[in-house]
Amino acid sequence: MGENSQDNTQNGAPAGGLQKKTKIAYGVGAVGKDMVYMLVASYILYYYNSVLGVSSVFIGTVLMVARVFDAFNDPIMGIVVAKTRSRWGRFRPWIFSGTVLNAVVLYAMFAVPESMGAGGMKVFLTVTYFLWGITYTLMDIPYWSMIPAITEPGKERENLSALARSCAGVGSAIPTVLTMIVVPAISGAALAADKLKITDYRIGFKWWALLVAVVFVISEAICVANVKEKGDTVVESHGIGEMFHSLVTNDQALAVVITIVLVNSALYITSNLLIYFFTYDIGSESGYALFSAFGGGAQILAMMLFPLFRKNMSKRKLFVHSVVYEIVGYVMLLACSLAGVTRMTVGGVPCWYVLFIPGLLVFAGSGLLNVLITVCLADSIDYGEYKNGQRDESVICSMQTFVVKLASGVAVFFAGLAIKWVGLIQPADGTSEVIEQSTGTLMGLSMMMTVVPIVLLIIGLVFFIRKYKLTEERMQEIMTKLR
Repeated sequence: MGENSQDNTQNGAPAGGLQKKTKIAYGVGAVGKDMVYMLVASYILYYYNSVLGVSSVFIGTVLMVARVFDAFNDPIMGIVVAKTRSRWGRFRPWIFSGTVLNAVVLYAMFAVPESMGAGGMKVFLTVTYFLWGITYTLMDIPYWSMIPAITEPGKERENLSALARSCAGVGSAIPTVLTMIVVPAISGAALAADKLKITDYRIGFKWWALLVAVVFVISEAICVANVKEKGDTVVESHGIGEMFHSLVTNDQALAVVITIVLVNSALYITSNLLIYFFTYDIGSESGYALFSAFGGGAQILAMMLFPLFRKNMSKRKLFVHSVVYEIVGYVMLLACSLAGVTRMTVGGVPCWYVLFIPGLLVFAGSGLLNVLITVCLADSIDYGEYKNGQRDESVICSMQTFVVKLASGVAVFFAGLAIKWVGLIQPADGTSEVIEQSTGTLMGLSMMMTVVPIVLLIIGLVFFIRKYKLTEERMQEIMTKLR
């Protein structure tokens, strides 16, 4: 900023603030990209493990290795975006091209040829998943990099962050809720005509992935067409070594990204194991869809109410409250499971509906943290400019993309190991047959799904309180000096 930011217009925003059309289009972009992300994050393990019969440990290992690869890929992409100059701006060319490529890879990843053997499927998963991560990076980093580039710290930035995260929550909820409703329906309709086994979900996943991919492309096209880059923030030309040094020396950005890994891994572990919990413990895949719909709604509502929470709480206080909500929810969820409430009925009504209460706490707390962490990361960019004398939106925002995917990879890797550790027995022929599990297995599944996330949240809470120093007062001082 400094002399390069005399007014909002130089940051890509009109002096009077962002137009309504721009905000809506930016939100639409968030819906599409998080539909794709959540389909992969929540169902790649289930699809390759339960539907295709690939080892859960192998799947987890591939996803984890891919995230290590992203440790180098994502920051480099941030540098590329920062140095991009085109008639369409720095961000939009990458958003659109990355979207088209990622949509193609997404469909391929869920369209494994039926003639492919076990070894071939492992190779196919490895290649397509690495390609999916690379192409998703192409569009995701420039998308989030636009927030600090077109807004000023404070109300406008927090409101746009809340809007984007709320819309991303809607996008995440769509595949979470609809996948296990749509996939069986499509599979049954398509396979019945050929008189094949109607419980094979592979056809349903293929066409569902295609539909999500098409919606993805349309949503990002709307975003690119309407979020104009009005002017270009001046970004000095730095070498890769200098820019990495700037990133490493921004202690507040690093504090935020480490926090993201911890809190996101907690929720992703739960989301990956939740479908197994509902299938084998509760015995209801449709119940999983209903619970996910409720949780997604709670998460979206919390993100929409973020500005209201911020009126009464500092960033630090809101972080503490959000984590406590999640921990209390997890404790209640574990207690209900261990007490056998999830397998009881009263008057013909399943008692597992009581899980909506802890679900509300877990997902609402997570929703608030999503927006809050985005705001904190954007603020760390202003802090980095103040401390290091250069402004690197794309490089630092690339870290958010990396750590979110890292958290997803860690979660899937752990979930794959957890399935093996607890001794979960599954059909290996791609059918929807439900095999009865032992009491010890179900208890182990419940504990993996709740206790581990609780530990991660506690570590994240302690770390954030100790390391994050950008209070509201501190940010005001920084912005005053930059101007």
